[in-house]
Amino acid sequence: MMFAAALLPLLLFVFPLWKITLEAPQYPTPLGMYIHINDFTDANPHDIKNINLMNHYVGMKYIPDAIPEFKIFPIGIILTSLIGLLIAWKGTYKWYLYWFLMMLLVSSAGLVDFYLWEHDYGHDLDPRAIMKFTNPDGSVMGFQPPFFGTKHILNFTAHSYPQAGAYFLAAGILLGFVAYRMGRRSKHKITA
Repeated sequence: MMFAAALLPLLLFVFPLWKITLEAPQYPTPLGMYIHINDFTDANPHDIKNINLMNHYVGMKYIPDAIPEFKIFPIGIILTSLIGLLIAWKGTYKWYLYWFLMMLLVSSAGLVDFYLWEHDYGHDLDPRAIMKFTNPDGSVMGFQPPFFGTKHILNFTAHSYPQAGAYFLAAGILLGFVAYRMGRRSKHKITA
């Protein structure tokens, strides 16, 4: 079971991790982008280009072709999977727990980074933007997409949800904990 737990996160290299979708009356087909472990891709042809053009008017930065995380996260997933395979091969059930905790920390760090990236993307606006919007209290309106769920931003409805890659990662982490529990239970039966 620990072997499967260590291998499942590698499916992040096959399936997208997250998807952000923007619905608005002027776009009959919603705009969207998939976030992979090492890339952004269009949900439909030219979506990222259209999002960048639209965001330019309110002073948002362009969605870059690459960010530093696209180099760091793949290395982190490969290393944690290799560590998990080594633990599955040579480790005891206690090491399964350590791997599980390590994966929780790494995944939590990734989620925090994602939130901070979204916050910066939606709030660090160019003061020379063509269009400026304010909140009812007079402060500058931010355009941060939701971290998780649905959010209304002007005439857009933004959706942000995990995709298959995130579910495979979560399944691997959960399997690591199940392997620990089963190993612990088995150890206690032998000593009883």
